[in-house]
Amino acid sequence: MDSLEQGVQMRTAMNPKAEELKRRTRKFLLDVIALVRTFPKTLDGESIGRQLVRAAAGVAGNYRSSCRARSHAEFTAKIGVVLDESDESELWLSVPIPNPQ
Repeated sequence: MDSLEQGVQMRTAMNPKAEELKRRTRKFLLDVIALVRTFPKTLDGESIGRQLVRAAAGVAGNYRSSCRARSHAEFTAKIGVVLDESDESELWLSVPIPNPQ
């Protein structure tokens, strides 16, 4: 591990707010996966479920990536992606999925 990697890991490990958000975004992803498993096995349910899981994974993965940013500009760009993915997650969570009759 080079000194840049060590510095980034030290900054992240020393920031309890960043660690808490890592934990919360991971929990969000796991909660979404559990929710999607309850969706009906229909074209609607499976399509929306896939999109929702991808967006939630984007929130968790991109937040972790932002914690490793090498500059403020890179951090800002990566957090912007997290915001986009969380907005998309909100969209998919708001779409009603009809139960098969």
